[in-house]
Amino acid sequence: MMTDFKKIGGLGIAAAMLIGPLAACGSSSASSSSSSTGTSNVQLTVWAPQEDQQNASSWLPTLEASFAKAHPEYKITWKNSVVSEGDAGTTVKQDPSAAADVYMFSNDQLGTLVSADAIGELSDSALAQVKKQNSKQMLTSVTQGGKVYGVPYTGNTWFMYYNKSKFSANDVSSLDAMLKKGKVSFPITNSWYLPAFYLGNGNTLFGKNGTDSKAGVDFSGSKASDVTKYLVSLSKNPNFVSDANGSGLAGLGNGSVDVLFSGSWDSENVKKALGDNYAAAQLPKYDLNGKSVQMEAFAGSKAVAYNPNTKYPQAASEFAAYLGSSQAQKLHYTMRGIIPSDQSLLKDKAITADPVAVAQNDTINATSILQPTVAAMSNFWTPAENFGKAIMNGDVTAENAVAKTEAWNSAYSNTK
Repeated sequence: MMTDFKKIGGLGIAAAMLIGPLAACGSSSASSSSSSTGTSNVQLTVWAPQEDQQNASSWLPTLEASFAKAHPEYKITWKNSVVSEGDAGTTVKQDPSAAADVYMFSNDQLGTLVSADAIGELSDSALAQVKKQNSKQMLTSVTQGGKVYGVPYTGNTWFMYYNKSKFSANDVSSLDAMLKKGKVSFPITNSWYLPAFYLGNGNTLFGKNGTDSKAGVDFSGSKASDVTKYLVSLSKNPNFVSDANGSGLAGLGNGSVDVLFSGSWDSENVKKALGDNYAAAQLPKYDLNGKSVQMEAFAGSKAVAYNPNTKYPQAASEFAAYLGSSQAQKLHYTMRGIIPSDQSLLKDKAITADPVAVAQNDTINATSILQPTVAAMSNFWTPAENFGKAIMNGDVTAENAVAKTEAWNSAYSNTK
C-alpha cells in the first residue's frame, strides 16, 4: 500500500501544501467515489488535541475549511475527535483499520506505529516539503529504516525557565552556579528528564545515534556511577527542590523556586508566575569531578501522519502535508503559540523575540540528543523512574552508587 501510493501521491500534492492562493491540485483519488461533476466524495476522520478543535474558529477547523476550498475536486465530510499527540501511538495501534485517516503524534511513538503498519510513508512531494522546511534533526525524528513518516510541525523537548532577577547570563550556563544563588527545581523522578545528566557524560541509548536496537542501553561503568554520585549530592543540596506533582511551577508562583525545567507547554503558566522576571534558556552544564558536563535533553518532534489503511489515501496524505505546511505552522503559532519547526519561520521577528522559541530551538540544536524511536525504548522509562525515586528517597547513596547503578543498567540487559 505504501509503495503503490507513493507513486500516486506525487502527482498533485505539492500545490496542496499551500494555503492562501487557493489553486486546485487537479489530482484525483483512486479510492474516492466520483460524481458526474468530477467531484470525489471523501470522508476524513482527523484526530488532534482538544486545544486545536475547541470551536469552529480553532486551528483545525480553519485548516479543514481552507483545504476544502483549495481542493474543489473533493467533497469532504470531516469527522474530528480528540486524541492528543502523546496518546496517538497507543490509540492508533489498537486497531489501525478503524483509526483516524489523519492524526497528530509525538515522534517517540514512531517505532510502535511503523510496527503496527499504522503510519504511511510520505509521498515524494511531501518528503520534499519536509526536507525543505526542517533541520536534519527534525527530518531524522520522523525517519525509520530509511523511510520518512509524518510531517513535523514543532519540536518536542524541554529546557530551562528561570527568574532573571536572581541570575546573570553567565550563571544560567552552570547548574552549580545557580545552586549557589537560588532555588533550583528539577524533576529527578521523571524518566524523561533524569537521563539528561547521564547522556551528557557519554552514556547511550541504542547506540550513538539512538537508532541501533541491538546496542541496547549503556549506563554502565564510572561514566554512569559518577553521575549517580553527583545526583545523590544534588538531592541533598539545600537549594535543590525535587519537582514532582507540579511543585516546581507552584514554587515559581510563590517565590520558593527560581528555576524550572519544562517545555513550551508551560510557557503561559511560567509567564504568570514570574512576570517581568520571566526568562528561558537552553540546558546548563554541571560540574562532575572537576569536569564541565553538558546536560542533554531528549528532543524530537510532533508531526502529522496519514493512516495507510485509509479509504482515501491521496486526500489523507495531502491533508497531512497541508497541516504541516509553513502557512499552517505560522497560523498554529499565532493561534496557540505552537513553535514551528519550519526553519524559514524561525527567522520571523515575532519568533526570534520569543524567549521560549529561542530556548527550545537552542536546546534542540545544541543541548539535546534525538530521542530514540526504536520500539525497545518503551522498556526504558519505568526502571529510570524508579531509579530517580530511589535517589530521592535515599535508597541510592554515594557508598552504594556503583552497585545500584550497575543493577539499574542490568535491568536493561534484555532491551535489545
